[in-house]
Amino acid sequence: MMVAKPAAGGGRWAEVEPRRLRRWLDGFYSRHDGAQEEGLKLVAANGDTAELVPPPGLGTIADVDALLEALAVPRRLGLLLARRNAVAVGVADGDELISSKVDTFYVQGRTAAGGWSQQRYARRRENQASGAARDAADIAARILLPYADSMAALVCGGDRGTVDEILTDRRLAPLLPLRHDRLLDVPEPRHAILVATIPTAHAIRIHLIP
Repeated sequence: MMVAKPAAGGGRWAEVEPRRLRRWLDGFYSRHDGAQEEGLKLVAANGDTAELVPPPGLGTIADVDALLEALAVPRRLGLLLARRNAVAVGVADGDELISSKVDTFYVQGRTAAGGWSQQRYARRRENQASGAARDAADIAARILLPYADSMAALVCGGDRGTVDEILTDRRLAPLLPLRHDRLLDVPEPRHAILVATIPTAHAIRIHLIP
């Protein structure tokens, strides 16, 4: 199923699973007779465009044919989904989750108290969040580092600040060059969310105008 969302600056983003991309392309060409390819952009005579963004781990792709060829080769991705009170870490070999660990942490919620009490609760909350990030880094090191040399990319999701804090751990330095720019929007990490993220991580994003 194709998922479409509004894009900042106009148009919309669609996400297509690799196995469905040929069918999607056939549909675009059937609706836009005479459409031309300009690299990874499809340009129709009426001005409609569709620009394909390769998924994590493919590197530089010159055109649509090269993209289809690259997608035929399974890739191994690392997954790091984190929010302040939960983390889900996994390694996906193609569509299969081959290693994973999920955990939750206690991080105190915000309080309505004021003055000195509010400051004390805030410090406690920050200390708890920092401890949770350290524990999450332990999990990430245990699950991801053994596969670092064979992973095509590291895909992260959840709260950017929490993910960034986890990845400041020196042990995880080998993962930083593998980190993909996009941060996936995911709910509180759980095993089911981790599994459901695999197709999203592999999906081709398409910027459609209009």
